[in-house]
Amino acid sequence: MNEDLQKIEEARDIMISAIAQTMVIYGVTPSIGRIYGVLYFSEEPLSLDDIKDEVAMSKASVSNGMRELLETEMVIKVWKKGERKDHFIAEKDFLTNFINFFVKMLRQERSLLMKADEQARPMLEEVAKKAETDEAATTAKSDLEKLTRSTSYLNWTMELANALESGKIFEYFPKNNNNK
Repeated sequence: MNEDLQKIEEARDIMISAIAQTMVIYGVTPSIGRIYGVLYFSEEPLSLDDIKDEVAMSKASVSNGMRELLETEMVIKVWKKGERKDHFIAEKDFLTNFINFFVKMLRQERSLLMKADEQARPMLEEVAKKAETDEAATTAKSDLEKLTRSTSYLNWTMELANALESGKIFEYFPKNNNNK
């Protein structure tokens, strides 16, 4: 390998390591970050075997990582003419990746908290109405108020998620023209 190509490989390794480290911030393992980084810098679609060789991981680990990347739409499965194996490409727009990931997390948060609210609210309402002590009634009413405030927050997060998905948020926070 000539010296220029070796420098390119070193630069890519530096960036792939940084991508892997930044993905940890979002709760993604560094190994999945490396898989994404390899695909990000690849000029053509890669198979699981190609990726496995690049990241020095087991095929099962690569497959599990790919499943997570596919769920967040950071990676797309593509058909490659003349090949039976699945091939993958990375979504190269970091802003799109961030929006997809962030919206998914907001929706998961809302779903978990709303299900809990549906279970807890009737119990608290019953105690608030039929409590045997003033302390229990007061505490139940206080907790109901907290649930109402959390519902308000969750509604706001859905407005944020919808604004991100629709692009309406960019009316308030314009994209940098270089970020295409």
